[in-house]
Amino acid sequence: MTTVAAPALPVDNAVEDALLRSIRIPPRPSLLVDLQRELAQSDPSPRQIARIIGNDVGMSGALLKLANSPFFGAARKAKSVEQGINFLGINQCAALLTGLLARQAIEGDEAQLNHFWEVSARRAQALVFTSRRLRIAPPDIAHTFGLFCDIGVPLLMNRFPDYAATFEAASNDAERRFTSVEDERHNTNHAAIGCLLARNWGLSPDVSWAILLHHDYRVLEDPATDDAVRSLVALSVLAEKGIQRYHSNSVALEWDKGGELACRHLALSPDETEDLLDELHETFHNEH
Repeated sequence: MTTVAAPALPVDNAVEDALLRSIRIPPRPSLLVDLQRELAQSDPSPRQIARIIGNDVGMSGALLKLANSPFFGAARKAKSVEQGINFLGINQCAALLTGLLARQAIEGDEAQLNHFWEVSARRAQALVFTSRRLRIAPPDIAHTFGLFCDIGVPLLMNRFPDYAATFEAASNDAERRFTSVEDERHNTNHAAIGCLLARNWGLSPDVSWAILLHHDYRVLEDPATDDAVRSLVALSVLAEKGIQRYHSNSVALEWDKGGELACRHLALSPDETEDLLDELHETFHNEH
């Protein structure tokens, strides 16, 4: 796949090895390896997947809690991991489990990480909602992208003592791309690092590319970029706007930078966009 931002993808082995050593990207968890091996079968078995998950008591409990949460709207309560898998579907279950494993693997300041995962979960929820509403991307792909979209941020926090200041500066820069500010200060950015982790963890190529490009809104008008990737990037702009609205923030700089392009790609009129954001806002509140 060719894109306008393809050179940003760290494909050179020497560069990749240097980043791996420098940023300390966590290796793919063995449980995820086992899960992906089963998912690669022609007919994945929910029972076998349940056995794999059942080897980790904490993971089993966390998955059941998520499966029975209001967000997934289950009419019935799952009483076992296998029931949870059957209720959710294998792909959605895999997406949830991958997110849980990421939480275990990423280290850092507990308060900062709790906030990071709270926002990531909110973004994943928004992406699942909008992907279903617009019938654009598979919900499990949207969910995984939402959770891993900014996964490079805590990794850069761990690597660079002054990255918090960089993040603050990039978040408040109304002109430049978020990743341009990071590149200027650290010679890398959270999108490139997140893409590298996604590739190392065997996530969907659509997810990996969307992570890499999610601040480069030029791709929304680039026909050489896969439509599935562009759609994920566009949905992430909507999600960001929805999260800012939920937190009563009147300023949404990423929306200012990419909102018009995102809506154009998604073929949403201003009224349709407003209605969708209203529905998303209601969904955020109804989960409680």
